[in-house]
Amino acid sequence: MPRDDAKLKELDLPTRVDVISDRDSEIDSNSEFDAESSLADSNPEPQFRRAERRVSVRKGALPRKTAGRIRLALVALAALTLAAVAYGSVYRYGTRSWRFRVESSDDIAITGLNKVTRSQVMDVLGADIGRNVFFIPLEQRQKQLEEIPWIESASVMRLLPNRIQVGIEERTPIAFAQIGSRIQLVDAHGVVMELPRHTHYSFPVVLGLRDADPLSTRSAQMKLYSRLMSELDAEGTRYSTDLSEVDLSDPENVKITVSDPAGAVLVHLGNEQFLQRFKIYLSHVGEWRQQFQKLDSVDLRYEGQIIVNPDGVSPEREVAKAKAPRSNPKPAARWKRKGR
Repeated sequence: MPRDDAKLKELDLPTRVDVISDRDSEIDSNSEFDAESSLADSNPEPQFRRAERRVSVRKGALPRKTAGRIRLALVALAALTLAAVAYGSVYRYGTRSWRFRVESSDDIAITGLNKVTRSQVMDVLGADIGRNVFFIPLEQRQKQLEEIPWIESASVMRLLPNRIQVGIEERTPIAFAQIGSRIQLVDAHGVVMELPRHTHYSFPVVLGLRDADPLSTRSAQMKLYSRLMSELDAEGTRYSTDLSEVDLSDPENVKITVSDPAGAVLVHLGNEQFLQRFKIYLSHVGEWRQQFQKLDSVDLRYEGQIIVNPDGVSPEREVAKAKAPRSNPKPAARWKRKGR
C-alpha cells in the first residue's frame, strides 16, 4: 500500500501557538526591517512555542492534618484495647487463682506485740482466712485494730502471693487512773487501758478522769499532768517519785499528794510554777509539822502567803469556829512566808 507522506507530515507537526506580547508587537511595528529581510531570516529564535499542558493534581477526600490525627487516634485506640485485654486477663487470674488465697493464720505475720495478744489481733483478721488477698479491706482492718485500747497505731499490708503483714505500735502508759472504783492505766493522750497481767508499774494515781468525758477533755488533763511531772524532774531531782496521787479535777488547781513518813500531805500547786512551789513545800514542811499539831494540806497558790490545812474546814464553818470556844478544833491557819 503506497505511503501517504503528506498525511504523516501533517500528523508529525507539533501544535504551536504564536504568543506575542504587546512589547513585541510594538517592536515589530517600529522595526526597520521587514519579514523578508536577511536579518529576519538569520534570527535563530523560533516563531512558535509549544503550549504548556497543566498537570492536574488529584486531591484526597480529607486534609492531610485531619488524616494524621485519625491515624493517631486509631493507634491509641488499639493500644488501649490491648491494655484492657491484658488488664482483664491479669485481674481474672488474680481474683480466681488459689495462689492468692490466705490459707491459714500462719499466712498472717504480726510484729510489735507486747501487751496486746495475738488472739486480740486475730479476732479482727480471723475472718479473712480463706479469702483472696486482694479482697481484704486493709484500711478497714487497720481502723479496727486501732480501736483496741492498747494499740496506738497499726499497719496492714499485702505480701504476695497470699500473706498479710501486720505491724503494731502499742501505747505507753504514764500514770494510773482511778475511774470510779477501778484502777486502770492511762497514756499521754488520755486513753484508758486495762492493767495487763504479770506487769509492774510505778506511777502516781491520777484523779479526776471520767469515762463520760470526751477523749479531748482527758487529753487536756493528761497534758497538764505531763507538764507537772516534767517540771518536777527538770533539774534531775526526780521529785515526781514523791507523789502518790495527782488530782486533775480542777485544771486551775493541780493538787498533789506527797508521800511522807510522817504522813501524806495534800499540796495545792495551782496551774503554774510547779517546781518553785514544790521547793517551798520541801523547805518548810518540817517547820510546819512543829508548828501545827497535824499537817494535812498546804495551799501554795498565793504569792507571799501559805495556807496550812485549808481542806480541814469549809469557809462557812471557819467563820463560825472563830467565834466558838477555844476547845473546838483549830480553823485553817495562815502562815506568812518571810522574805529573804
